[in-house]
Amino acid sequence: MLSYIIRRLLVCIPTVFLVITLVFFAFQLIPGDAALIFAGEQASQEQIAQIRSDLGLDKPVFEQYSIYLQRLLKGDMGKSAITGRPVFLEIKSRFFNTVRLAVVATVVSSIFGIVFGTISALKREKPADYVISVLSIFGISIPSFWLALLLMYFFSVKLKLLPTTGNASLKHYIMPTIVLSVYSIAFIARMTRSSLFEILGEDYVRTAREKGMKERIVIAKHVLRNALIPVITVVGLQFGYLLGGAVVTETVFAWPGLGRLLVTSVEQRDLMVVQGVLLVFATSFVLVNLLIDLLYGLVDPRIRFN
Repeated sequence: MLSYIIRRLLVCIPTVFLVITLVFFAFQLIPGDAALIFAGEQASQEQIAQIRSDLGLDKPVFEQYSIYLQRLLKGDMGKSAITGRPVFLEIKSRFFNTVRLAVVATVVSSIFGIVFGTISALKREKPADYVISVLSIFGISIPSFWLALLLMYFFSVKLKLLPTTGNASLKHYIMPTIVLSVYSIAFIARMTRSSLFEILGEDYVRTAREKGMKERIVIAKHVLRNALIPVITVVGLQFGYLLGGAVVTETVFAWPGLGRLLVTSVEQRDLMVVQGVLLVFATSFVLVNLLIDLLYGLVDPRIRFN
């Protein structure tokens, strides 16, 4: 298992390096003067030139890239042009708010998605299967911003049961979690259903049933366990999606996370913060995929020897 982990880490390192490289050079193509944004419109040409020199923007692109890598190794992502604080601190103050919301939404969507998918597979072509299939299509199709506004209208404006913004209490988690979970529940349910269909037709499942093994033991021991690998893939990818894709939800509910920070920074043209947030999102997604690979090795030992 240790050698498998080392192999996956060795694959992950160049991927992260590629992400860093792509993010850096993508921002070189954005029009505008970062030094002017940082200095402000009222700054003199001498001040702008000094800031450009301090930021290393007067150097060739590849030399800037080398300096950028050296700073990243030291944990330095630059400074915010708006607040003047280090970008690392701006991200750190909001990162765990996004992670907590993503974890809660992933747990909720995994539980309901697997349960609904299992029921749908076991009740194939019965009313329960049709109902869950229709709800899954609805969950995948509904726009997140529309669902968020709908929930706010009913639970906050009409019923006055839930707060609309912030993250101060458990009540603040309910509506954002629902909005983020609906799509994931539908997607996980459909994947679980398809995976279970495939496993239920295998010879070893029929053999277990013919031996007189109870149905719940067949499902738990032979079917669900072997159907876990594609489901783990979907759950892991959904967690990565929730980390980087909660921008709309965080904006609607004024959730103090990275998604809202990204939107605010784009509006204010705070390029250093935008660059830092995108880098964190992309790196997090790579690390989530690494975790999925490691979970594969735990669920199916055969993968570790491939």
